[in-house]
Amino acid sequence: MVEMHLVSVNVNFVYDPFYALGVVTAFYRFMQGYSPETDKESIFSALVQAQANDPTKYRADAKKLEELAKEISASELVSWLSLADGNIGHRYPDLQESLKAIANNPKFKYSRLFAIGLFSLLELSEPELVTNESRRVDALKKISTALNLPEEKLLKDLDLYRDNLEKIGQARRAMEDTLQAARKKREQRASEKAAVVTPPNS
Repeated sequence: MVEMHLVSVNVNFVYDPFYALGVVTAFYRFMQGYSPETDKESIFSALVQAQANDPTKYRADAKKLEELAKEISASELVSWLSLADGNIGHRYPDLQESLKAIANNPKFKYSRLFAIGLFSLLELSEPELVTNESRRVDALKKISTALNLPEEKLLKDLDLYRDNLEKIGQARRAMEDTLQAARKKREQRASEKAAVVTPPNS
């Protein structure tokens, strides 16, 4: 929420679908394991509305990009994001215009959430691309150059994002193990109590 607020109040910030995908992805990734599950949607809506934005638009724009990423190969996606492939742009003219606007805006307000949006596209298209360091860095460098993004900052932000996801995953697994161990202990105690035979009254 703090990140969204700091970005949105910046005079150079302009909403785009890639930023929306970053917001949606970051929220649901970091909220994995949250209980009750049914509260996630209302929390997400409140988070976006707190920035005077429309959560429905965020979800719709994110979904459109997610569908595109799943339809094409990773190499096609990188070419499109690098403005080297116009064929995909003809199928998604609004997204193509967003890309061009970013590349041609010398005051474009880069953000970590925008970087997460780009990373998510690559991950959806081909998970192996983002787990292979050399391929991931190469793809991100091409995209950064084409869109005039701060390459070093983008790479650092995404390394931090990946590290945080791993730490949260480890913490969640540790919590699940702890809960499972506690549940087994309770079951064992209940079983032991049930096994005790009370002697009949003399």
